[in-house]
Amino acid sequence: MEQPRRITDSFPRRLRRRGPGRPPGRLKDKKDKNDKGKDQDKVQVKVRDCSRSPSQQPPDPALLEMLRRFDLSWEYGPCTGITRLQRWERAQELGLSPPGPIR
Repeated sequence: MEQPRRITDSFPRRLRRRGPGRPPGRLKDKKDKNDKGKDQDKVQVKVRDCSRSPSQQPPDPALLEMLRRFDLSWEYGPCTGITRLQRWERAQELGLSPPGPIR
């Protein structure tokens, strides 16, 4: 009788080879003293300021709590793979009367 196939049967097993003088478990060698000049060639990444603009108000804690309860409630059906609005509309069509402010 034939044994069941496994996903690992489809891919050849590769052995990790170590370079000369490299201890097991290390993938890269430390930089040599001669590589100091290469650090200067690195490009600095600009970090975008993610803070809120002064005109935006912080979100209402009561609304956030309502959204959290709606998201975690199984009363309105499963939520995997759909947006909150799609879930709200589906619950409305099924007559489950979801909270209005969620929409």
